[in-house]
Amino acid sequence: MTDKAASPNEQTEVLVLGGGPGGYTAAFRAADLGKQVILVERYPVLGGVCLNVGCIPSKALLHMAQIIHEAQEFAHHGVEFGHPQLDLDKIRSWKESVTKGLNTGLDSLIKQRKITLIQGSGHFISANEVQVESAEGTRVIRFDNAIIAAGSQPTKIPVFPNDDPRLWDSTDALNLQTIPEKLLIVGGGIIGLEMATVYHALGSKISIVELMDQIIPGCDKDLTRPLQNRIKKQYDNIWLETRVTAIESQEEGLKVSFEGSKAPETEVFNAVLVAVGRRPNGKKIGAENAGIEVNEQGFIPVDKQQRTNLPHIFAIGDIVGNPMLAHKAVYEGKIAAEVIAGHKAAFDAMTIPSVAYTDPEVAWMGLSENQAKEQGIEYDKGVFPWAASGRSLSMGRSEGMTKVLCEKGTGRIIGAGIVGPHAGDLIAEAVLALEMGADAEDIALSIHPHPTLSETLAFATEVVTGTITDLYLGKKR
Repeated sequence: MTDKAASPNEQTEVLVLGGGPGGYTAAFRAADLGKQVILVERYPVLGGVCLNVGCIPSKALLHMAQIIHEAQEFAHHGVEFGHPQLDLDKIRSWKESVTKGLNTGLDSLIKQRKITLIQGSGHFISANEVQVESAEGTRVIRFDNAIIAAGSQPTKIPVFPNDDPRLWDSTDALNLQTIPEKLLIVGGGIIGLEMATVYHALGSKISIVELMDQIIPGCDKDLTRPLQNRIKKQYDNIWLETRVTAIESQEEGLKVSFEGSKAPETEVFNAVLVAVGRRPNGKKIGAENAGIEVNEQGFIPVDKQQRTNLPHIFAIGDIVGNPMLAHKAVYEGKIAAEVIAGHKAAFDAMTIPSVAYTDPEVAWMGLSENQAKEQGIEYDKGVFPWAASGRSLSMGRSEGMTKVLCEKGTGRIIGAGIVGPHAGDLIAEAVLALEMGADAEDIALSIHPHPTLSETLAFATEVVTGTITDLYLGKKR
């Protein structure tokens, strides 16, 4: 990462605070639209949490886990490999090479667009100035417009012994310094379950504790059920409706106390990963000095054009609210840059897809069944079980399903969910269908390649239209 020569006091048309996916996208788009841009990033590389200690390295490790699991499972089908020999140094090096390649690409894009990149920690000192503390000293940047993309950080629980190296957050887990014999994961959401997938493949005995009555709270239970049925055979424990009341550091491990009807009173683990969510960095950027509104949780409220309460200051990504997803931040970053450049842009996405890159993957978009019921929306549902899919069976996987929700009367797609291998890739067709106002017949009458997992979406819509032939549901039409 390189700085352009910069004076202690500078002026720019657009200042972007934070170089994660949302921040660098906003900077790139603003530069493409002819704006002079300064991008401030506190770390020595671009990409933020997602690229460096989040989405990208976790997906690299999840791919490794998938290879290990598939090799083990195909022993049942007549193809047997030896027990995997793990070289943690090589695995870490490979994981880091993936992120480094993307870092290098981003650095080239910065230079091609002639964006001034400053490594340092920035905070507002007025409504038109940010002070940056960097290795070269302190500098003040005056701006016409600013885009806040300062992200979030893992939630820590104060009563836990956070100075014990055996108590991890997601960054610690991705560092892959050791493989604990017994690993407890506090939080049965997406991050916790993804890390469980990785460490189970590496040989750890996994226990999960979740406060709610299901894993991946907020997702329909029928979508999470195939995942839960699979992992409960693999993991030591999945304790639902259970909380951790205390963690005590001991020489032999971390002694954990629980509260829940089916959980033990105490148990000792070699490591504990706390994955109970993230909190926004709104209270860490000196927002009060600029008069920027920040709520009690640390989120910065914005309108549909990503404007804060100050019309020349915008905010995007995790810091503006849930869901905290990189693809939402990227979408918002483009909007902010375009509004600054005078375009008539606004946040008008009809849905933001979510994916758990577990094994099997779980993906959903639009309305869930729970939300439709809560809002009193009448719908028709089509479900296609992957046990009837030739492609999934040829992969040795039959536990998946594809579900679509359609508005009753019109057939318009209002929601979809997929559980199974590659669900995260498959959900994009459903997103496009919802955005384009497609109905079940539009998808059912579109010829999908056979045999593929993608045709399960067509089959699910055929269930809605009553034209399904790959299942027998009785003579309806």
